[in-house]
Amino acid sequence: MLVNLIAHTNDPEKTIAAAAKLCYSDAHIATLLDSLTPEKTAAFLQRLSDVGHASPIEHASFTFGIEGVSRTFLAQVTRHRIGSFSVQSQRYVRLEDFRYVIPPEIEAIPEAKAQFIDAMNDDARRYLELVKSLEDAHTARLVAEGMDEKSARSKAGKQANEDARFVLPNACETKMVMTMNCRSLINFFNLRCCNRAQWEIRAVADEMLRLVLPLAPHIFAQAGPRCLTGPCPEGRMCCGQMDAVRDKYAALKAEALQNG
Repeated sequence: MLVNLIAHTNDPEKTIAAAAKLCYSDAHIATLLDSLTPEKTAAFLQRLSDVGHASPIEHASFTFGIEGVSRTFLAQVTRHRIGSFSVQSQRYVRLEDFRYVIPPEIEAIPEAKAQFIDAMNDDARRYLELVKSLEDAHTARLVAEGMDEKSARSKAGKQANEDARFVLPNACETKMVMTMNCRSLINFFNLRCCNRAQWEIRAVADEMLRLVLPLAPHIFAQAGPRCLTGPCPEGRMCCGQMDAVRDKYAALKAEALQNG
């Protein structure tokens, strides 16, 4: 898994403070950023937090490049609707170099790992066999319809990819570019940094938090699972490890701010 921050709003906290300033003063657009010192910016952000005024933080966004994650991760992350996603297509990209993600619990058990790898190798073989069968059949049909061999093969290959991908497993690797604004990110961290989140999306969420925290330390000061700032909202399904979770994120944030 690899998570990179590839773009973000310039000076995100000052941008958010400017939006908040407009809400609470008679400032003009031309002078909105004037006199917004770091101290005043921090004060505006604290005021937003105190009154629960979250809409101004939507004006800053972050764009991540994510790779080495599974299609299982993709199915979960795209449930966050206030986000933008561009994902490597299995329709247009043939997986000649078949890669996959091994869950840690499988990795830890040698027999299970061997079975898993055998299954992945079998899936890769069957996928390529199906691609070839479909491509050959489509090529023959298109040539019979009057298309030249080269053009027929090119079109047939795309058609083959489209249907052969149905045999690919959830473990299959994918990559994406994802953009979220700060409000959506805070919600994402609330849900996906939780111990009850699936291990892969939790690992990605932790890396994202490490990347954004140094750039917007006031905005993301309390970011993380909801139990960092109050009781666990999971009820009977609580992991029962709130103290350990709080210690983990205190250390993660201290390290991120120090290295950032």
